[in-house]
Amino acid sequence: MSTKPTLLILAAGMGSRYGGLKQLDPMGPNGETVLDYSVFDAVRAGFGKVVFVIRRDFEEEFKTKVGSRFDKRVPVEYAFQSITDLPEGFSVPEGRVKPWGTTHAVLAAEAQVKEPFAMINADDFYGRDAFAKLAANLPTLHPVDGRKRYSLVGFQLKNTLSEHGSVARGVCTSHEGKLTSVTEMTKIVKTPSGARNEEDPDNHIELTGHELVSMNFWGFTPDVFPQLREAFVNFLKKDGTSQKSECYVPKEVDLFIKQGTAEVEVLQTSSSWFGVTYPEDKEIVVASIKKLTDAGEYPAPLWG
Repeated sequence: MSTKPTLLILAAGMGSRYGGLKQLDPMGPNGETVLDYSVFDAVRAGFGKVVFVIRRDFEEEFKTKVGSRFDKRVPVEYAFQSITDLPEGFSVPEGRVKPWGTTHAVLAAEAQVKEPFAMINADDFYGRDAFAKLAANLPTLHPVDGRKRYSLVGFQLKNTLSEHGSVARGVCTSHEGKLTSVTEMTKIVKTPSGARNEEDPDNHIELTGHELVSMNFWGFTPDVFPQLREAFVNFLKKDGTSQKSECYVPKEVDLFIKQGTAEVEVLQTSSSWFGVTYPEDKEIVVASIKKLTDAGEYPAPLWG
């Protein structure tokens, strides 16, 4: 009997640009959050457990307003990301308040995740087909020739931009269905001809908008945990005294690929991604969810 995969949801983000805990913001016609739709899509795709990575300071509010929606429908567990939870020999530099990034968040859930799993952001809407594709792919992720095998659901950059400010995206290249690189670009803005990465003021990078990007919808096996642990230690050795540096999962996966320790299958999806980076994005997300609900993609209310 096959083990059902787990959905790992990164929900510890501070929502600094949005101005609040956007994970709790109602978006659906009956007060549903974006998280509701991710869990709903995952459950109907065959996922057997949900693990939330959150912060202790909003644990009670999150469990009451979000987790309680799901615990009668699917087993729910919690992992806690804390800035002080570091490997032996490392400590938080004085004055640092920023979390250590998505790699650190995933590692926070190692004790709860013992099966193949999907990793997603709490505030991104990925769509039914994306979850179905990844659910079908996860059981096939067995090591080959000494390399771990993972997967990524990719989305077109032009469909992931905000009209209201810059976004951070992992811009991907692939060959014959396999990921060849992920370049983290942290200040991509929409332009009339496509997009532009402006994080280096002296070296803007023009983009067409047709590039494949990671929206942090990854398929992993538990093999990834020791790889990420080693990667995080290396990050801390290099940047552990920084006030703001973060250890991103896409950047580390890119390194695994270049080292030959992992290969990543790129999954194409017919789903449309949308999400909220800025408060002004909410109107678009609300309208998009309503359109899908009106078309019969989702019931209303979502959970009956």
